[in-house]
Amino acid sequence: MGVIMIDNPATHFNLKTHMNSRDLKTAIEKITQRGGLSNVGRAISFVTKNFFSKANGNRSSAPNVVVVMVDGWPTDKVEEASRLARESGINIFFITIEGAAENEKQYVVEPNFANKAVCRTNGFYSFHVQSWFGLHKTLQPLVKRVCDTDRLACSKTCLNSADIGFVIDGSSSVGTGNFRTVLQFVTNLTKEFEISDTDTRVGAVQYTYEQRLEFGFDQYSSKPDILNAIKRVGYWSGGTSTGAAINFALEQLFKKSKPNKRKLMILITDGRSYDDVRIPAMAAHLKGVITYAIGVAWAAQEELEVIATHPARDHSFFVDEFDNLYQYVPRIIQNICTEFNSQPRN
Repeated sequence: MGVIMIDNPATHFNLKTHMNSRDLKTAIEKITQRGGLSNVGRAISFVTKNFFSKANGNRSSAPNVVVVMVDGWPTDKVEEASRLARESGINIFFITIEGAAENEKQYVVEPNFANKAVCRTNGFYSFHVQSWFGLHKTLQPLVKRVCDTDRLACSKTCLNSADIGFVIDGSSSVGTGNFRTVLQFVTNLTKEFEISDTDTRVGAVQYTYEQRLEFGFDQYSSKPDILNAIKRVGYWSGGTSTGAAINFALEQLFKKSKPNKRKLMILITDGRSYDDVRIPAMAAHLKGVITYAIGVAWAAQEELEVIATHPARDHSFFVDEFDNLYQYVPRIIQNICTEFNSQPRN
C-alpha cells in the first residue's frame, strides 16, 4: 500500500516502504493536510507514470488498484488521465464526498467525472458519501470489491489477457533460412506480451499439407520457456494447405482457450493455399477468433484479406521479403492494443 496526495502530486510512501500494518498505520497518522487544489487528473497521471513500478515494490502477480478520495469535484480534467491509467492495467475506485456547493457548480470543469474515470459505470467502482461522517460505512464494501479480482476489469490489458495461436507456414517454398526468420518474427511479437498461465498464453501450429501442434496454450507458462520452445521448432517442408491449418488450429489450440481470454490467431504464409480458406476463416471469425494474416513474397493479397478479421486493412499485412517481417511487429502490437482499448468499457 502507498499514499499519494492530490493537490501537488507526490508520493508520501510507496508500496514497499512499510512492511507491516503497525508501521503503515503510524505513517498514515503522520500525514498532515496541505490544502490546495483537487488536481485529480494530475494525481492519476502521476500514479500511472511513477507509482506502479517494480522499483517501488509493485508485484506483477497482483492487480493494481487506486482508490481516489475527492471532496466536491476535481479542479482539473480526469478523463484522459484515467483512460491512460486503465490502459496501463490500473483499477480506479472513486470515493466522492459531499459535492460542489450551489454557488460553485458553475466552475465544475468535468461533470460526471467519476463515470469517465472508472473501468465500469455499473456502480462497482464508485462510492458517493453524503458527508465525511459517513465515510467509515464504505470501508467494508470497498475492501470486498478490491479483493474481488475477477471483477477488476482494468487488470486486463491488451498485453496480458489473450490466448495467442501462431499458425506458421512450413512449406518447401519458405526454406530453412527464411523459416528461422519467421521464428524470429514470432519471437519478437511474443516478447511484447506478459506471459504466464494467468496472463497471455501462447501456442503454435506448423503446417504444410499436414499440420503439427508444436506446443499448446497450457504447455509453457513463462516467457523464457515460450521463447525457447519457439527457437526449437523444426522446419518441416511440404505443400501449403492453409485452410486445413486454420481448422486444425481451431480444434487443437483455440478449443482449449480460456473463456475469459481474447483469442488471437496470427497466421504467417508465403504462398497461395492449395485448399479453400474461406470456410475455415469464416469458422474462426464465428468462434470469436481475431485473425491476423501476414503474407510474404508469393502470398495472395486477396486470400490474406479473406483470412483476416474485418476490417482487413487492420488485420492483414504483406511484405515482399522475409527479412522485412520485423518491421511489422510494432504495427501489429499497436493494432492489437488499439482494438482491445476501443472495446466498450461499460
